[in-house]
Amino acid sequence: MRVNQAYKINENWNYLQDKITLKNPLVLIFGNRMLLEKEEVIEDIRKEFPYEHLVFGSTSGEIMDNNVFDNSIVVTAIEFEKSTFHICTDNIFNHNKDAKKLGESLYNSIPKDKLKHLFVLSEGSFVNGSSLIEGLEKNIQSTIPISGGMCGDDAKFEKTLASYKENPKEGEVILIGFYGETLEISFASFGGWSSFGPERIITKSNANVLYEIDGQPALDLYKKYLGDKAQQLPQASLLYPLNVTPQGKNGAVVRTILGIDNEEKSMTLAGDVPENSKVQLMMASVDEIAEGANEAAKKAMENRKELPQLALLVSCVGRKLVMNQRVEEEIERVQEVIGDTTAITGFYSYGEMAPFSNNTFCDLHNQTMTLTLISE
Repeated sequence: MRVNQAYKINENWNYLQDKITLKNPLVLIFGNRMLLEKEEVIEDIRKEFPYEHLVFGSTSGEIMDNNVFDNSIVVTAIEFEKSTFHICTDNIFNHNKDAKKLGESLYNSIPKDKLKHLFVLSEGSFVNGSSLIEGLEKNIQSTIPISGGMCGDDAKFEKTLASYKENPKEGEVILIGFYGETLEISFASFGGWSSFGPERIITKSNANVLYEIDGQPALDLYKKYLGDKAQQLPQASLLYPLNVTPQGKNGAVVRTILGIDNEEKSMTLAGDVPENSKVQLMMASVDEIAEGANEAAKKAMENRKELPQLALLVSCVGRKLVMNQRVEEEIERVQEVIGDTTAITGFYSYGEMAPFSNNTFCDLHNQTMTLTLISE
């Protein structure tokens, strides 16, 4: 595997290694949404990286090496020497915003022979991440794990963009399949947030829309807990996500609130919140989040035979807001574990995708650091 990385904040491209020409690379391009909407920015990227397989995704912050950038473009070009990849793409608007059908369509399109791993880069505004995963896994072989994340838009929640080959656009979901016997791909996801307050029951919901908790309007109850910060919704919700434990399951998932409806007094979350689930509010400190990133890296490195050559990091925008000026500490804590010879790229997201530990079935997470480590 050969990797070439560069980032652009102002005028010039800055390379982390000597600039080289690669053979048919996979090119991952993460950038600020406002920049990805500019035709001249896209033209400049295509000129600098004149390759076929360009994958674009908007972010809530760009990760490269142990740095976190804002208002930048980061590019990682990966040439596989012994392995291959295949990319499929589809749009949520082609399926009447039915994310499950979209997931089924994408999985049916991807070649299955010698498939080792699936990486998802999804738009983050219209897609219900839980339903997307459900569709992807409907007919999947249990030995094929999925990881990835949902694009971001800083903390604006206006729209997100993604694409493969084409210019970035709304509604797009990209599925990257990795193939090859020599590939070693590991993954992990960990948060570091703590629950507080009473444990309550979700009494009315529909997919990822939460209407009632303990028979009370969900938004009213949530605003009561937020106090003065309720005036800053939905951005303030990134600091106080929900810990949701579905009925009959031991593992909890964290859910970030993406939007609110003051008339219906409901909240739209990044993934499903089933009725009869237990729910609690969560919060975290900078140190807890950094330690969570370190724990995620340790889990991803467990049982690996080789050191990773590439690390794809997807971390939640809520973590970035809590850490503020110290946000790079969580990337540094990851690097401590995976080593400084591993190429690191990624983005801050509206949702992260990875299986729980010792499980190949994927879940949608919020407020986690999620890693996908690749070597060949």
